Amino acid sequence: MDRRKFLKQSSLASSLFFVPSFVRAFEEVAANKLGYKRLVIIQLSGGNDGLNTVVPFRNDLYYKERPTIGLAQNDIIKLNDEVGLNASLAPLKRLYDKGYVSIINNVGYPNPIRSHFRSMDIWQTASDSNQYSQSGWIGRYLDTYGKDPHSAIEIDDSLSLAMKGERMNAIATKDPKIMYNLSKGPYLKNINKHLKDKHLSEHNLGYLYKSMIAAESSAKYIYETSKTVTSKKEYPKNKFGKQMKTTAQLINSHVQTKVYYTSLGGFDTHVNQKATQKRLLNMYAESVEAFVEDLKANNTFKDTLILTFSEFGRRVKQNASVGTDHGTANNVFIIGENLKSQGLYNNMASLSDLDDNGDLKFEIDFRTIYATVLDKWLEVDDKKVLNKSFSQLNFI
Repeated sequence: MDRRKFLKQSSLASSLFFVPSFVRAFEEVAANKLGYKRLVIIQLSGGNDGLNTVVPFRNDLYYKERPTIGLAQNDIIKLNDEVGLNASLAPLKRLYDKGYVSIINNVGYPNPIRSHFRSMDIWQTASDSNQYSQSGWIGRYLDTYGKDPHSAIEIDDSLSLAMKGERMNAIATKDPKIMYNLSKGPYLKNINKHLKDKHLSEHNLGYLYKSMIAAESSAKYIYETSKTVTSKKEYPKNKFGKQMKTTAQLINSHVQTKVYYTSLGGFDTHVNQKATQKRLLNMYAESVEAFVEDLKANNTFKDTLILTFSEFGRRVKQNASVGTDHGTANNVFIIGENLKSQGLYNNMASLSDLDDNGDLKFEIDFRTIYATVLDKWLEVDDKKVLNKSFSQLNFI
């Protein structure tokens, strides 16, 4: 097995340290190699119901297809005379009113797949629905433009496919201090004593261990840099709130990281959807508002763009369990300080012109959003990262 495949498949490589197959000390890289703009990705796992998130409350077909789970007027915050937000998103509406939010509707891809795992893979790899890729779109960005293990960080214990490249992977950690302490532990120190052993230097394990040892410098850098900043902003006391607080701490301490990846799960609402989605959307909105306010207080929001997506939407028609089943097109939220297109980027999908399965027809390929972010925000060649050319949108 070659080194690249070994590194991808090793269980050790799936733990704390996700490092490139060539590791350069971060100290040798000038900060301006990647610039200052940062991208924060938020994944709503499980397939968030877009129709009960951005609600066409004036459309009679919405209530006809959703007699029980359709949101009443007092459960909606109006954006205009036709469309409103789920009332649980009140904190997001405050950001919307400040011009910080662009809502892109009807986002999907051709020949959609309703499997959670497969659809998430498609979103994370930016591949066609009939293609299978072992590298993610952020991973390929790192392959070409990343210089260090910490060029991208996922705030979790394991790494998503989106963050895995062919030659370079991001780092996954929930806590920089824990990562640093582990890097200083006796296990890695003992490995370090044997790195010159011939049988290790010629073996895949030796290669992996060397990569792990090399990542120690990044672990130290992230910890030593981020510990100088302590957030004074109060965040919701839940797992997602903690992820966003950690992300803000890293950004506000000016760690040289271009992409942060976070996630909030639980959106697979087949049964009794309204209460579950209400709780999750409120958790999302409160945490994002706290995050934006934290960044603004530290003058870093102007250099940060937030992208929120889910692997698919839900069926238009509610099911017999007062929930919804897997669907297709969905909405994407773009949050930033200097958006060119504020508010509703495009119209809602037609509820009278559905596909053969009774699902919304997608209008915007999600990869056009990626291409826009890569080209206009991260200022790199989107075609190199996405492996093909996509048209771009005009939200940034």
